[in-house]
Amino acid sequence: MAIVRAETAGVPPTVTTAANETTVPIFCWREFACGWGAAFVNITATYPIYKMIFRQMLHGVHLTQAYGQLRSEGMTFLYRGIFPPLAQKTISLSLMFGVYDSTRRPLVEYCHVNPYTAKTVAGMAAGTVEAVLMPFERVQTLLADAAYHQKYRNTHHAFKIIIMENGIKELYRGLVPILWRNGPSNAMFFILREEADSRLPKRTSIISQRTQEFVAGACIGAFISSLFYPLNVLKVTMQCRVGGPYENMWAALQQVYNDRDRKLRNVYKGVSMNCTRAFFSWGIMNTAYEQLKKVFY
Repeated sequence: MAIVRAETAGVPPTVTTAANETTVPIFCWREFACGWGAAFVNITATYPIYKMIFRQMLHGVHLTQAYGQLRSEGMTFLYRGIFPPLAQKTISLSLMFGVYDSTRRPLVEYCHVNPYTAKTVAGMAAGTVEAVLMPFERVQTLLADAAYHQKYRNTHHAFKIIIMENGIKELYRGLVPILWRNGPSNAMFFILREEADSRLPKRTSIISQRTQEFVAGACIGAFISSLFYPLNVLKVTMQCRVGGPYENMWAALQQVYNDRDRKLRNVYKGVSMNCTRAFFSWGIMNTAYEQLKKVFY
């Protein structure tokens, strides 16, 4: 088996299997496109729910209080800050699916790596690459926090002020918990998703197919999101500050634990709403992704 580099411009390199002479593209742009489209549908539908979860993470308040905060601010601020997650998540999911597929295929087809090992490595690689988009997540955190409503007018203004006052490094505050979250959660998602796809019964009707796609993606997403929820709490805690010394993840963990009355259950405040959002978010994303695959392939 060999990797064949195309001589003609625009033709992606492929992996060729000597036994049957089949070729598998190493780089498949369709996976990137499907990921981008699925994220766009997902974010526009679930952003208001995200803002309620964010307020619970940041202030440790109940759902009704978070809802009351958003309601008092009005519709003007409801979708404030949507551009950073829209830009970040569309590119992020594009990279997530595209990098995963482009990494896994050569490992399995060319290097003969165990499929589960290949999926784990590819998922970790995709999650690490996604971290380059962290500045969008950083600005999204600040725009969603009521404490910065007057200081930052919009995404462009926030980027400008942060860089002018604190430098580019400030955009990467809270990087460590993001790396710990992205890689393992991506690997787990792809392994569970492909296991579900291969083990669940094949449905014949369109409605049952869509329902199964939604439920599979929703359950996997809700489980993983809840499992890694404390890392998101740490990320929000670290990123809600601008300027000053940089805390390491363990110091932030101690602070959160102490601020939440030294009770682990208080660290998980907001997890129920987060689980609900993840359920619908990943269900929508998985269904949209499968439909886009049928369009592009």
